[in-house]
Amino acid sequence: MKRRERWNLGQIQVEKDVGGISGLCVIAPVIYGDKRGYFTETWNKNDLLKVGLDFHFVQDNQSGSVKGVLRGLHFQKHYPQAKLVRVIRGAVFDVAVDIRHGSATWGAWHGELLTEENRHQFLIPRGFAHGFLVLSDRAEFCYKCDNFYHAEDEGGLAWNDPDIRIQWPEVVRVSNGAAGTSGYALSDGTPLLLSEKDSQWRGLRETDIPR
Repeated sequence: MKRRERWNLGQIQVEKDVGGISGLCVIAPVIYGDKRGYFTETWNKNDLLKVGLDFHFVQDNQSGSVKGVLRGLHFQKHYPQAKLVRVIRGAVFDVAVDIRHGSATWGAWHGELLTEENRHQFLIPRGFAHGFLVLSDRAEFCYKCDNFYHAEDEGGLAWNDPDIRIQWPEVVRVSNGAAGTSGYALSDGTPLLLSEKDSQWRGLRETDIPR
């Protein structure tokens, strides 16, 4: 397992290779607060260059979701994207799955709890499938991408692929179900909500992932 590295750069703290997966990073910004509120830097290219993270982001996205929504697991086949993700409202469990051909951790996953309180950011390089589960009543999710989105290029993996075995927090099985939401809910009874498209993805070993 690759040794994790931690860097304190003054404005941010960076933990590299989280979960023992090369390339995955958690970034914790420094928060300056007083009775008026707070200030923080959410992105500084020069700081990340100091620890060997060189990304040129070209697109910012934002989504809003209610509790129980599960989005993913998504990737682009021929136009892969690195992503820097964060939550500005609520809480989500964010997951990256290594789908890099030849990777020592192919098929491995790592999840991070991202909340408006901890303000952590999850840096996911190209070559990963990505998804998240909303744990709060509502969540606002923001992310930067280093490549443009191509709708016709989208691929995906089943959120509950038994070969990957993601341990989604609070998700319980209430009856027999397949790749969709049937048979699953959060522990408080909140239904698990997937799009029709996301409920149709297949497992890692059944999915053609271009090299």
